[in-house]
Amino acid sequence: MKLHTLRPAQGSTHKEKRIGRGEASGKGGTSTKGNKGGQSRAGYKSKKGFEGGQMPIQRRLPKRGFTNANRVEYKVFNIGSMDHYAEKYGITEFSPENLYINGLVGQNDLIKLLGNGELKGKFTFKVNAVSAKAKAAIEAAGGTVDIVK
Repeated sequence: MKLHTLRPAQGSTHKEKRIGRGEASGKGGTSTKGNKGGQSRAGYKSKKGFEGGQMPIQRRLPKRGFTNANRVEYKVFNIGSMDHYAEKYGITEFSPENLYINGLVGQNDLIKLLGNGELKGKFTFKVNAVSAKAKAAIEAAGGTVDIVK
């Protein structure tokens, strides 16, 4: 056996069908692309959402509502769950940094406290917004609330 005599096993390789090289090739004429139209031409690309000439769904359905560009999204916490978070993560100061380190908020999330539930511990809160009920409950429990921007 010599390097120049090596070849694949008999029948393991096949010749590639050459399309568009005359009728004798079996793939001549339209080159397996059907007859005429954009899809038979080179460089054809269907538009996103194209439904074959039927009115596309984004035009059949009516527009509804609007998005307020000035909306401020807050990550909301209720004071009733603060005792649970303090016990689970061992924190007494609820600040954006501490909450981010413990995976409770994203790095750029704004935090708002709501007054649902009861607060048993004495905690320090540094948040972006707080409801009046939550602020009263925190101060009644001996804690403090600082609004950070």
